[in-house]
Amino acid sequence: MSPAAARSWVVPLAWTAVLLDGFDLVVLGTVLPALLRDHVWGLTPGTASVISTFGLIGMMIGAMAIGTITDVIGRRKALIIAVTAFSAFTALCAISPSAFVFGLLRFLAGLGLGGCLPTAIALVTEYARKGKGGSATTTVMTGYHVGAVLTALLGIWLIQPLGWRAMFIAGALPALVLVPLMIKYLPESESFERARETQEKSATQVVGGLFRGGLLRATIAFWVTSFMGLLLVYGLNTWLPEIMRQAGYPLGAALGLLLTLNLGGVVGLLVAGRVADKAGVRPAVIFWFLGAAVFLALLSVKLPAAGLYAAVFLTGGFVFSAQVLVYAYIGKTYPDAMRATGIGWAAGVGRVGAISGPILGGALLTAGVAYPWGFYAFAGVGALGAAAVTGVPAGRSREGAATPVP
Repeated sequence: MSPAAARSWVVPLAWTAVLLDGFDLVVLGTVLPALLRDHVWGLTPGTASVISTFGLIGMMIGAMAIGTITDVIGRRKALIIAVTAFSAFTALCAISPSAFVFGLLRFLAGLGLGGCLPTAIALVTEYARKGKGGSATTTVMTGYHVGAVLTALLGIWLIQPLGWRAMFIAGALPALVLVPLMIKYLPESESFERARETQEKSATQVVGGLFRGGLLRATIAFWVTSFMGLLLVYGLNTWLPEIMRQAGYPLGAALGLLLTLNLGGVVGLLVAGRVADKAGVRPAVIFWFLGAAVFLALLSVKLPAAGLYAAVFLTGGFVFSAQVLVYAYIGKTYPDAMRATGIGWAAGVGRVGAISGPILGGALLTAGVAYPWGFYAFAGVGALGAAAVTGVPAGRSREGAATPVP
């Protein structure tokens, strides 16, 4: 297969792998009402929260581990292994005999899924046309939101006639097509091939490289920023409908606002990537986090219907894109030999924020102050994200940081 033909397969295959992340974001929330209503395994809201956390912990470990393994065994193998593992354990969720087994399988599926995003972004960044790394990353990440929307629609179509188990079978089916296509068409990273010819690296050396060669400050800044970004993404996706309901909006309108938030995320990703390509990814990240803070604070104000939907749409456009621009910035900052490791560890630390976001929103709701103080709290998180990313030394780029891992 010619290099041009190989390049043409990278984005669609990576996009489909990231789509699985969107499936996983929504699938548990889609099936939980049926599990709780039918008293499956004696499940309670508390047990369901523990199961949800297990999956996020698995994704956190998977992002760190597979992101690093990617820089040791290669992007191609790592992505195929990650997709296969996630799909296999997701399929097994459909035959879980108990809540414990279900939670364990969600954890194991998370290990595989956690490795999909850093590996996919590392490949896409490398194969992007010069000066188009930002838009390539954000375009691939639209798969995340498309996966979330499709999963919500699948829940409407499948759960009532076929039961909740059908959702996990449906989530595993894409691998039957995706994995063979990856095996046949997905190219290996050219930079990885070159590095392998000159030097074998251990996982310890690759991870250690994140803190050497002037990268310590950037690594810490990326971790803090990713924590803030994913706290916003998961906190809002989990609690926006309930916060709006507490503010006096009807439940139907609150759910419509959640859909609007995610539609804004898709449009925001497409815009953010092009802005990053033209203005630079560093100023784009800072601007997008500040924009998220402004519009989150604006949601604390009672607005007419049109103004409210517009504000929620723009909030989604800034919140979801800000985190993805962090990944694009990482891809430009770390050298080829450790790019997937850098993205993986930032995404892994960010998963702690993904766990913290729902906890923060839940605590504010329990205290009865989620509206308006929840939006002020989330706006503060956005401002902290903007401040944290300024800790990355200005002027660092892939070319400026391309020293091989010692």
